[in-house]
Amino acid sequence: MAFDPVAFNPAGFSTDFAELSPVFHVEQVQLQFQVAADFAAVQVANNVIILALVSGRILRIDLANPQDVDDIDLPKKSTEVGTIQKVFLDPTASHLIISTTHGENFYLHSRSTKPRHLSRLKSVHIECVAWSPALPSTSTREILVGAQDGSVYETYIEGVEESFMRREEKYSKLVYKTPEGQSVTGLWVDMLPGKPDLRRVILTTPSAIMHWVGRIQRYGHDIASIFAKFFDSEGPNIQDFRDNSSPYSMLSISPDSTDEEDPARVFAWLTGPGVYHGKLLLQPANSELGAHVFSTSKLFSKAAIPTMKSPITSVALTEYHVIILCGTDIYAINRLDDSVVFQEAIVDPDTRVLGLCSDVKKSTFWVFTTTEIFEVKDQVAVAHGDYHVANGKYVEAAEVYGKSSKNFEEVALTFLENGEPDALRTYLLAKLVTLKPSSLMQRVMVASWLVEVFMSRLNSLEDDLSTITSHAHASETSSDQIKARLSKVKEDYQQFVSKYKGDLDRKTTYEIISSHGRQYELLFYANTINDYSYVLAYWVQREKWLEALNVLKRQTDPEMFYKYSSVLMANVPMETVDILMRQSNLKPRNLIPALLNYNKFTRVPLNQNQAVRYLLYVIHQLGSEDAAVHNTLISIYASHPSQDEQQLLQYLEAHTGNSQYDSDFALRLCIQHGHVQSCVHIYSSMGQFSDAVELALKHGNVELASIVADRPEDDPALRKKLWLSVAKKVISQAESIKNAIEFLRRCELLKIEDLIPFFPDFVVIDDFKEEICTALEDYSHNIDQLKKEMDESAVTAEHIRKDIASLDRRYAIVEPGERCYICQYPLLSRQFFHSGVGKSRRIEDLQNHIQQGLVAGKKREKAVEDLDNLIASECILCSEFAIKRIDEPFVLPSDDVAEWSV
Repeated sequence: MAFDPVAFNPAGFSTDFAELSPVFHVEQVQLQFQVAADFAAVQVANNVIILALVSGRILRIDLANPQDVDDIDLPKKSTEVGTIQKVFLDPTASHLIISTTHGENFYLHSRSTKPRHLSRLKSVHIECVAWSPALPSTSTREILVGAQDGSVYETYIEGVEESFMRREEKYSKLVYKTPEGQSVTGLWVDMLPGKPDLRRVILTTPSAIMHWVGRIQRYGHDIASIFAKFFDSEGPNIQDFRDNSSPYSMLSISPDSTDEEDPARVFAWLTGPGVYHGKLLLQPANSELGAHVFSTSKLFSKAAIPTMKSPITSVALTEYHVIILCGTDIYAINRLDDSVVFQEAIVDPDTRVLGLCSDVKKSTFWVFTTTEIFEVKDQVAVAHGDYHVANGKYVEAAEVYGKSSKNFEEVALTFLENGEPDALRTYLLAKLVTLKPSSLMQRVMVASWLVEVFMSRLNSLEDDLSTITSHAHASETSSDQIKARLSKVKEDYQQFVSKYKGDLDRKTTYEIISSHGRQYELLFYANTINDYSYVLAYWVQREKWLEALNVLKRQTDPEMFYKYSSVLMANVPMETVDILMRQSNLKPRNLIPALLNYNKFTRVPLNQNQAVRYLLYVIHQLGSEDAAVHNTLISIYASHPSQDEQQLLQYLEAHTGNSQYDSDFALRLCIQHGHVQSCVHIYSSMGQFSDAVELALKHGNVELASIVADRPEDDPALRKKLWLSVAKKVISQAESIKNAIEFLRRCELLKIEDLIPFFPDFVVIDDFKEEICTALEDYSHNIDQLKKEMDESAVTAEHIRKDIASLDRRYAIVEPGERCYICQYPLLSRQFFHSGVGKSRRIEDLQNHIQQGLVAGKKREKAVEDLDNLIASECILCSEFAIKRIDEPFVLPSDDVAEWSV
């Protein structure tokens, strides 16, 4: 049987209304800021308050963070659009419509601070809005707008601005007009269960209420009117009181019902005679539904309150009561018997009260004046919860108590003393929902307590299951029941953690769960809050390496790999390297400590060394040029106990041309661990061939020394020096001089005379007689060649002496008045040349003649110098120089052709 708050009378309660505890409590809300102007209109939804000021500003306050206030101005001045008259907020607080006294309307989305003008609704004085039951959405979807002139418009407003040139309304269509043009004071649209295309529409005017049930029209994915034919095809059920005596009329809908057996909501319509209220029945889902709704509804007459001094101006609905506002007095009417259960004057009689607002999502109720805000708190839930406790229904009581204002400690002690952990858990969950996000400490305490309750309940159920299982005659049914409850509690725990993880203190939660030994729940919490470091540490501490790797392979944070790579490399190196090689965002140098730590204790061949495998992958596949990476690989190669330097030498030879490693560091390591060939290679790559040959000879590796001695091909002197060092070693170790000389023939720079100083004091000359003879023959040939060259030089010198002597007697005669051969000007007026063949020319004419086609600039000086030398050597007009220019035309393109005409 459903709870009857009227019939319920616990022990000690008087039936006299005056002696009853208040059913409601009115409390003034203190704003955390100063408001510069009076309120013009107010709306509340989903814990968000909208304050419209007479100055044209909009204040948007999220009650979860009341210190953060959105201060919004209309895009036009009040002198242009009028003052704000009404505001309409959808139940999710996502969409706000603002209407002004001049019939200008604006739209504001919750994610925006810039209201947008609704041009299609221009000059429409909006009185009410029926929001789409399909909310929430980024758009308003299809909504109905009731106007002062009796018109009902259907419109569709985009919530997110997409284009500067696009209209905000997809469409706006007139779908209905009230008889006699009465103002539309209320609109409501909802869907009937199981009928997605069926809609119920309720419309109120000052004197009538109308109820439609019909199908809407769909156009595939196109956005178009769905109510275009709705009002024409369906006739309404009408309840008409024909009383227009009161200027106040409105429609109020209750919050969602908490009664699963009766989910129907309640409506209340303020009209002239009073408040008409009833249930919004859900069956039958046809046109007869309106008649059933009206037949079960009733009118609360204002005459029922003889002390009422003012007309009813506003109404709101709780689950069990109708709250009415009469001037400055607030009354609560029991919906079951229309009895007055509460009355209180909230402000002075001269204060103007704007009206009542209800938040249907949060079941909160508010009263607003032009300067103050009051919250009306429902106390009836406390009595409802007490009723369930008295009847032993603790879980049901917990659900009701969670929404009530009853003392937290009192409720919690009630469940603890009665040994009801499930009820306590239900209550704490319900209480956590009602706590504001700003109440951080309270939320953390309640959430932490819930974790403790969950863990205790899980352990208790598992103990019960173990006890039943250990008894051979235990009922299989009871065992299945406990398993089902255990599964349900685990599922509830997971849902709780997933939803309220932000309210749990990490350290405290870990300690609580760990103290109960709940491994699965501990890891679920850690994974839910993405604390993979804790999960990894958990498995590592228990040496569960495969589990740790399964967690690690799903990570993307490089720090996780750096932190746990050392311990994982030491225990599961191959699998760890497999995971590391799949990560492209790692810095290999940060993994070097882990690689070196692994290499320190591993005793596997180099081809099985996982550190080498990873470093080679980084170098060859990822193309790393980090010197630290290359140095680490050299260190591992050099320090390997096998003393096999083949792989080290291969690496050094592969990176000789473009060395990314530190040569000095590599050299020290190779010397320290006795890797001669690698040392020699490094010396050679550094250009230190003498040291390389010396080191090779020091360790008796003559073949290696000879190879290095041949490398400086561009420096014969150095190459010969290196080979002399090799020769000294070879001769000193050779069993026979002949074999030594045979070996040294590989270098063509070595002569027998270079090798003789290295021979022993007592040596048989027969061993190198052939070489000596060959050397003497070479010397004899060279002497003959030099003698021939000296004779030729002597003849040449004699010829030169004769030429010099003849030049001393050479002269030329220039006659007075002789003219330049080129320009015919007097020769002696300028510097001139005489060629010795009877022709004299002025220098400047020769320069002009010879420099035709040369560029001017910095090259001129060099050209003049060359010209002087050329002119001095031979005549430029009749010599070989003139012959070479025979192919050049006499008349150039730049010359005047007319000058050559005869």
